Amino acid sequence: MEIPNNLKYTKDHEWILINDDEIICGITDFAQRELGDIVYVDIDTVGDTINRESIFGTIEAVKTVSDLFMPVTGTIIEQNEELNNNPELINESPYEKGWIVKIKNPNSDEFDQLLSAEEYKKEIGL
Repeated sequence: MEIPNNLKYTKDHEWILINDDEIICGITDFAQRELGDIVYVDIDTVGDTINRESIFGTIEAVKTVSDLFMPVTGTIIEQNEELNNNPELINESPYEKGWIVKIKNPNSDEFDQLLSAEEYKKEIGL
């Protein structure tokens, strides 16, 4: 199972890549494995400022639907349009091609509440 060291993680199994005043967010390899085959991603919050731990969308797998939670407070500026026709990219490449949203002006004060790769591994029992 892949858990890159350059990312931060949430207990809800989202990951973020920090790029100055913008972050990229997706779900972890662990989460996509738990969900199974992903068939649909619903994000209707582009342009909205969402608080940390609030729901910003849903992800649907063959057997379940799961909420997506904001890792930090910020404004969703873009969703991965590739997922509209190829949601399975999350299963195939959760940390690269399967990213879900980009967030502008994240509240950097909340970064210290995120987990490191080592802390996330402990969280999921690795």
